[in-house]
Formats: sequence, structure tokens, C-alpha cells
Amino acid sequence: MSKKEPSAEYIEKAKMLSQAEAEYVFSRMRDKWSRRVEDRKMVPLEAVALQLELEDKNLKAWRDRLAELRDKHKA
Repeated sequence: MSKKEPSAEYIEKAKMLSQAEAEYVFSRMRDKWSRRVEDRKMVPLEAVALQLELEDKNLKAWRDRLAELRDKHKA
């Protein structure tokens, strides 16, 4: 199994977070990534970056679906 690597863009976003903001993102993290941090297979910054990347991907999918539903409703 290959290790998921966060993109450089999300590493930078994670670095810009305050301690409180990073902890909040960490609290929403998937169990798989938090276990990797606990097992020292991943540093917390990478885990936060992966979580931000996942949330942005999910938000984009939600927005696309909502736009699709709105277009359908207008027709």
C-alpha cells in the first residue's frame, strides 16, 4: 500500500493555520490518518494537509451537485 502524500499547496495551507485552527482540523480527521500520526508513520502537518485536501474535494463535489440540482429545478 502506498502512502498518500499531500500536495505542496495544502502543506502551505496547513502551515498557515494557527495552533487552534490546526487542532480543529485534526479533530475532524479520518481515523486512518490520526492512527498514522499516533504510530509516527505521518507527521501531524501532513495529516492536517490531507484533511484540508479531502474537505476541499468534498466541498467542490457538493457545490457541483447543488448547481446541478438548481439547474434541474429551473428547467
